[in-house]
Amino acid sequence: MMVDLEFYRGKKVLITGHTGFKGAWLCAVLLRAGAEVTGYALKPPTEPSVFALTDMGKRMHSVVGDVRDLAHLRQVFEETKPEIVIHMAAQPIVRESYKDPVYTYETNVMGTVHVLECVRMCESVRSFVNVTTDKVYLNREWNWGYRENEELNGFDPYSNSKSCSELVTSCYLHSFFGEEADRRTAVSTARAGNVIGGGDFAVDRIIPDCVRAALEKREIIVRNPHSVRPFQHVLEPLMVYLMIAARQYEDPAYAGSYNVGPDERDCYTTGRLADLFCDKWNQKTGDGVRWRNISDGGPHEANYLKLDCSRLKAVFGWRPVWDVAYAIEKIVEWTVAYSEGRDLYDVMCGQIDEFIAQ
Repeated sequence: MMVDLEFYRGKKVLITGHTGFKGAWLCAVLLRAGAEVTGYALKPPTEPSVFALTDMGKRMHSVVGDVRDLAHLRQVFEETKPEIVIHMAAQPIVRESYKDPVYTYETNVMGTVHVLECVRMCESVRSFVNVTTDKVYLNREWNWGYRENEELNGFDPYSNSKSCSELVTSCYLHSFFGEEADRRTAVSTARAGNVIGGGDFAVDRIIPDCVRAALEKREIIVRNPHSVRPFQHVLEPLMVYLMIAARQYEDPAYAGSYNVGPDERDCYTTGRLADLFCDKWNQKTGDGVRWRNISDGGPHEANYLKLDCSRLKAVFGWRPVWDVAYAIEKIVEWTVAYSEGRDLYDVMCGQIDEFIAQ
């Protein structure tokens, strides 16, 4: 692992979107590292939620708020005086963005503007990371991975709004944090591929759909089994965000835009991922869960999408830790613990400690 979590001991870190799946896991990592963590987000977006199941709100300073509310967000910045800000708050579902594009743009674009404005006005912030997505690129259905210098132009409202979030970040960087400014705040964006992990209960995502079906002992429905995605365990990109934030805090030369994805071997079709989940689940539980292909004629989604992570590897010497097969094992482990009513924060911390030890 390339990040020294000891760096975060005693650091004041503000995370937007902390009540979501990735946010809750990131809070757990930072708490294990001894950071002083503040979260700013709406209430958990799913029921159940990993945030609630792990009592995360009682372990940190959790503020319920909307990134569209600039006045409230500024108040939280002024009160907590963070040194590091990681922006993850978003409307993250492609299909939902077709249903409500205005809310998606308000949250993903103006929400980013508001966070960056708070960073600009807050003297304590030295490091800022905006978490976007692999879907920010103009997808030409290429057989090779997209690089950081490729054109940004996501197709659907979600993807496009995150492309806009990247452009907003670039504008603020050059206007307020660049060479002509005082350079007191290092700014990066991280474009992550699809993440999977224990406690994800989101709709319209392959692994949460598999988990729900397995727990209910019914057939898994897969709507697009041939689409290729770069799947990675949630801890992979989270550790990268923390690595970037820490390194650019100490040396702004590390700031930039970085793709965060798995190696070529872990770019799976959703059908193959469903096969893997069924195999791991059935081995662990003795069930006979299966999946079936049923296309529901939904809105456009990319069939082929991969990232080229050469820059991240060259700059930081980074390498993925867990492959997809092992990530699925950890998801099954977490989900079985959930079904048995075990202490899920302990399970989460155990997986974090195992990951860090690799």
